[in-house]
Amino acid sequence: MASKTQAWLHAFRLRTLPLAFSSIITGACLAYTHSQGNFNYLTLALCFITTLLLQVLSNLANDYGDSEKGTDNEDRIGPKRAVQAGLLSFKEIKMGIIIAALLALTTGLYLIYEGTKNLTFNNSLVFLALGLAAIAAAIKYTVGKSAYGYQGLGDIFVLLFFGWVGVGGSYYLLAQSWEWTVLLPATAIGLLATAVLNLNNMRDRVSDAKSNKITMAVRLGFDGAKRYHYSLFFAAVLCIMVYGALVTHKTFIFLLVFMLMMFVTHIKKVSTIQVLSEFDPLLKQVALGTFAFSILFGLALILG
Repeated sequence: MASKTQAWLHAFRLRTLPLAFSSIITGACLAYTHSQGNFNYLTLALCFITTLLLQVLSNLANDYGDSEKGTDNEDRIGPKRAVQAGLLSFKEIKMGIIIAALLALTTGLYLIYEGTKNLTFNNSLVFLALGLAAIAAAIKYTVGKSAYGYQGLGDIFVLLFFGWVGVGGSYYLLAQSWEWTVLLPATAIGLLATAVLNLNNMRDRVSDAKSNKITMAVRLGFDGAKRYHYSLFFAAVLCIMVYGALVTHKTFIFLLVFMLMMFVTHIKKVSTIQVLSEFDPLLKQVALGTFAFSILFGLALILG
């Protein structure tokens, strides 16, 4: 029998953090090259801490929401969640959600204060709204009658918060300025994060359909979800190609080679899969690949 500490660590699903941190790493490296010596490391630390808490909040809320709706059942192929496995009760998970939300709000407010103290009050209000929206989105993915993850909207929210808000928001707070070209790598990271979600949804497509969880994979069907998956990778590579052409860093050539190798190898594997359980190991591969890409992207910027 697992201890309570092990149970909570299982529920936190810390293995999902590299994907979440990819957004901050990308935004931070972009900001570092444009900050003109004013890079704020305290703001960077607060970005990482707040992102960690938001990801934990999302994982706890998903555990609670899917278990409450009966989606986490014997038909589910992926790893068992904490409630499903009997490691934690609904009451314990609910309390964990409340604590994680309060902690995320606290560090988020500190992040907004630190990151916008040299900016206008309107900037603070915008980031406050984004922070509250991020907390709400983390909870509402599977919790409640209007959970957007059950309506095929999860992909849009992942692109928004892992991509545009995660990369673009951290860039703005750290660089204290804005460049529209940032949206290209932000979109690339968001699309790769969406690809991870789509792998998860392709794996769980049959059990999700039985539980009336209408994901994009359920809407599109087996072959359609695969084609959608290819398009996510292709669009991510295209974004980086365009960005590389705009910034003309020579080191981006090596980055693009890495991306293309990951793209071709992964797509070839996905195209051959016929058994849903074979999607499961690919989640970790793409998440870690995205994390590696964010680091290489940063090095290409800094060394370029």
